Amino acid sequence: MITHDLRLIADAIYDKKGQDVVSLDLRKIEGAITDFFVICDASNTTQVGAVADNVAEKMKEEGHTLYRSQGEGNNFWIIQDYGNIVVHIFLKEYRDFYRLEDLWADVPRKGYQLRKVKKSATNTQE
Repeated sequence: MITHDLRLIADAIYDKKGQDVVSLDLRKIEGAITDFFVICDASNTTQVGAVADNVAEKMKEEGHTLYRSQGEGNNFWIIQDYGNIVVHIFLKEYRDFYRLEDLWADVPRKGYQLRKVKKSATNTQE
């Protein structure tokens, strides 16, 4: 189930043109505040907000509760807490500055790519 949720979040990020999605598995870290971080970035503050809104919408559709969210308004770094997953949506410059992944360099990580959508025969043009 967690794999599904992580993929759902990654897809929601890419739907709004978020970039460089990675998850960090914190389950073996004693005292960690969550099981997983999902980290991504976006090009501008409008896009950061759009990514956050889309993640929240998709997670709600799947029955997940957003316990807490911070950073709306300035949209430089929005954090969404879903309990076992915390999503970090950065403005690119802020992600580069804070280097959150480097703080957790020793944990397993997984990168996510944009899924390619197969076109059906009715959608192709000649």
